Amino acid sequence: MRLQRNCCVFLLTGFFCLCAGCNQQKASRAVPIIFDSDIGPDYDDVGAIAILHALAEQGKANILATIASNQYEGIAGILKIFNTYYGAPDIPIGVPKTEGGVTLRDSQHWTDTLLANYKGGSVKNADVPDAVQLYRKILAAQPDTSVTIVTVGFLTNLADLLRSAPDQYAPVDGKTLVKQKVHLLVSMAGGFPSGKEFNIYSDLAASKYALSQWPTTVIFSGVEIGNKIKTGLPLIHNDAIKNSPVKDVFRIAIPQDPGDRKGRSSWDETTVLVSINGPEPYFTLHPGRIIISDDGNNRWNDEARGQYYLVPKAPLDNVAEVINQLMMKAPMHR
Repeated sequence: MRLQRNCCVFLLTGFFCLCAGCNQQKASRAVPIIFDSDIGPDYDDVGAIAILHALAEQGKANILATIASNQYEGIAGILKIFNTYYGAPDIPIGVPKTEGGVTLRDSQHWTDTLLANYKGGSVKNADVPDAVQLYRKILAAQPDTSVTIVTVGFLTNLADLLRSAPDQYAPVDGKTLVKQKVHLLVSMAGGFPSGKEFNIYSDLAASKYALSQWPTTVIFSGVEIGNKIKTGLPLIHNDAIKNSPVKDVFRIAIPQDPGDRKGRSSWDETTVLVSINGPEPYFTLHPGRIIISDDGNNRWNDEARGQYYLVPKAPLDNVAEVINQLMMKAPMHR
């Protein structure tokens, strides 16, 4: 057992380049990343896209596309607002156009405030391409095994991508294209070692298909991780930050839920942080594979391989501090 465990650590260390020399090499490369979000039902997605852009400005990420897994009218405008605010209005945006997808909006109505007051809010869903078409176009143009996909919403697009047929962008089906081009999938989904989580059961059929058929390595940031990481209060109490859609969202939403008096749970922010910086020094990885039941519950198969879930290694207050600082970082162009 000790030998197996040591071999697992060695393989993971090699995979994520966590040795000192590899860290130096990794620091010089920006992670090519596609951000897939249901940005709307909750507002930790807003913190996630803020972190994504903050790390891109530090040269750690190259944002290839921002894609919605939700279909409410206005979601394309919301993505455009944040890309514009961070000085990257030309980042491609995609929205699912197929019937039967999830359509959920925020109960706090922060989307209404942003759409009415920030540049980019006039963009309509009809103005942007279909999510799967954009995935195929972006992936086909990237070097093999180079792209990281981070999902902080429903698995709708990933299931549709795997099922997609050859087209003008790539002469192969979706599963083959993913295997060729994707290095890693990092997903805010599930509860570990067992649980029932919103992103999985909201589009259960897509979740079961995508996560059972995905042909590359997967890391899950489970609901139990974000539950313990509270952020946002330093942002809304920072008087130096003005005219910020990130601050506006947290300022509007936090007071509406008594459970957020210590800050909002950081499910999506943590997922983006790990997708770009890797799990160290805050987390280790537990190997196996997710199994999703017909009732939306999930459990973990320790005997299988190819997937991992995060296990805390350091005090999660340290992660909260990193997230708060990145969410408060002003765009360079401003």
